[in-house]
This record gives sequence, C-alpha cells and structure tokens, in this order.
Amino acid sequence: MMALFTLAELPGPANAVWVFFSSGGIFMWPLLACSIMAVTTIVHRTMALRRKNVLPLVIESEIERLVPGGSAERLARIVQNDDSSLARLVKMALQHLRAPRNETVEVVETKARHELVVLERGLIVLEIITGIAPLLGLIGAVSGLVHVFSALGLSTGSSNTQQIAQGIAEALNATVFGLCIAVPTLVAFSYFSKKIEVMSVEMETLVVELIGKCYYGRVKRDDGGPHSPARPVSAPVPARAKSVP
Repeated sequence: MMALFTLAELPGPANAVWVFFSSGGIFMWPLLACSIMAVTTIVHRTMALRRKNVLPLVIESEIERLVPGGSAERLARIVQNDDSSLARLVKMALQHLRAPRNETVEVVETKARHELVVLERGLIVLEIITGIAPLLGLIGAVSGLVHVFSALGLSTGSSNTQQIAQGIAEALNATVFGLCIAVPTLVAFSYFSKKIEVMSVEMETLVVELIGKCYYGRVKRDDGGPHSPARPVSAPVPARAKSVP
C-alpha cells in the first residue's frame, strides 16, 4: 500500500497510471491479479516451448541420419541425458524395440498423450483469464453506472457532478482494463496452442520415422513377434502325368 501512495505522488506517467487505476473502482484489483497471472504464464510458456526444449536439433538430425535397419545405439546415448519431449518419446520407443511393432506404437502413443498434456500446461490459465477479464471489466462498468444513477438523485451542485464523473470513470476504466488484459492473453493462447499443435505433428513424424527404421527388415513370426527367420517356401510339386495306354 505504501508503494501505491508513493506512486500517487510521482509526476508524469506514473501518476497517470495511478489515477487511472484508482478511479476504476474495486474491480481493478482482481483485474490486476489477472494481468499478473497472465504475464507470468506467458513468460513461463515462452521459455518452456522453445524449440530446443521440445525438439532438439541434434535428436532430429540423428533420427534422419539413421539408416533403415541400422543400430540406434548412438541415438540412445544422445537421449539418455536429454529432458526434452522428443527425447522422452524416443527413449520410450527404444526401450520397447524387442516387443512387436504394434505394441511399441501403442506405448509411444500413450507417452505422446502425456507429453502433450505437459506442453499444454498453463494454457488453461490463459483461457480462463481470456474469459473472465472482460466479464470483470463489465462488472466494474455496471458498478460505475450504479454510482452514476445513485448520484443523479442527489441535490444538484459540484458534489453531484463530481460523483457522476467518478462513476463514469469507474465504468470506463474497468472496461478498458479488462479488454486490455483479454486481448493479448487471447493472442498468446492462440499462438501457444498452434505452436504446440505444429510441434506435436513434427514429433509424431520423427517418432514414426524412427520406429519404421528400427523395425525395417524384421520378419514376423506366426505369433506376431519379430526376429524370426522367414520360412523357406517350397516349390509346388508338379502333378504326375498320367500314362497313356
């Protein structure tokens, strides 16, 4: 509170901000909390969704370099100490290469859904703020209009005019502040959602390519397992010609 009073005494832009905030009424405080949460979430998601934290270039290059049917030992060493989403998916795929291919695909798909939830962490906060910030601004506007109409029944004079002006300022400032929070938050939410969608498709493509290369050339057994040699196919025996009497 002392910081706010100090801000009120400052000249220039700081004083203008304080006047704008103080004249907006009590609903400016929850809007301020929403703005702080939105900025914090946007900064956190910007750092977490950097490409090197999701799709490291070294892992992408190693998957593309891997020849079909070749050894993935170098790739396993690379992802061993990597904490990116792609590394965790690749690690899960390499750990289940002894299983049939369909089982490996199912395990990787389950892990991919978990990684998608991790990437989308925090977006629900932006979505909620996008919805409630304009509503809080609307409540502040209604509260300001209530003060305006309450002042209309008072006696005429400078005090009446001042209360009407304060009510109008409360209505407009709360509305403006709510929209100023909702608009950039909506932009950030849409940007992060699209970015996660694109990176998810890229991860899926890389992991499918890796599984295809690792299972290249394997022959399935009758029970669906790999690593068994192919059965020799015997040539058909021609029918014995009937003797002509």
